[in-house]
Amino acid sequence: MAVYVVEKQIDDLMVLDVRGQITLGEETSALREITKTLMAAGHTRIIVDLAEVNYIDSAGLATLVSLYTSARRQGGDVKLLRLTNRVRGLLQITRLSTVFEIYDDLEAAQKSFANPSVP
Repeated sequence: MAVYVVEKQIDDLMVLDVRGQITLGEETSALREITKTLMAAGHTRIIVDLAEVNYIDSAGLATLVSLYTSARRQGGDVKLLRLTNRVRGLLQITRLSTVFEIYDDLEAAQKSFANPSVP
């Protein structure tokens, strides 16, 4: 199953609406290329909406971590939005839930960029 990414700009934030599976191969390559292009254009404050992602493998997790570290190196941040139970469980098992800020509501994720102390 392919991964589909819709980019939306809200003020100075980029929201990536990701759908499908994030797995080794074309899916992770596509996601990496999209985020690389965004960051080259100066978009380092990114919200990744995973509401329609039903599966992530280890390469997909590595892609999310790479996106996070690249954004942080450039003074930005990456926040995750609307995780499915399956993806949330995977992030908890791998302890990546302690790395990423995770939100259930877009407005809360947006506000967290203005006020970094909000969990």
